[in-house]
Amino acid sequence: MTMPKFSIAPLEGRLAAGQDSVLLRVTLALAYQQQGELAAAVPHLVKATELDPHYSGAWRALGVLYVDLGQDAKARVAFQKGIEAANAHGDKQAEKEMIVRLRRLDRQSGAADGQSGVGKT
Repeated sequence: MTMPKFSIAPLEGRLAAGQDSVLLRVTLALAYQQQGELAAAVPHLVKATELDPHYSGAWRALGVLYVDLGQDAKARVAFQKGIEAANAHGDKQAEKEMIVRLRRLDRQSGAADGQSGVGKT
């Protein structure tokens, strides 16, 4: 299954018209990522997490984006907050995925000694 392509201009138009929402921000971030404009996606995902700090999907997307940008410390924080949000809502799949991503970051950085604060599942 392929991901639908999103056009940035209409989405930015909705935002400019005051139709701000978590879904709009996540979709805008995805549109910028599809265009290869990773840095432009960041503020939209950050805003999505501010609008709904309990939406684990936004935290996961932000963590993945930070990994892609080589900002591992920020990715680690995003994944940790996403794990908390997923756990609070009983979203075990999202929680497990972010735990795996966090452990992968730990291994890549040589910090596999438990600095992530994630226990084994």
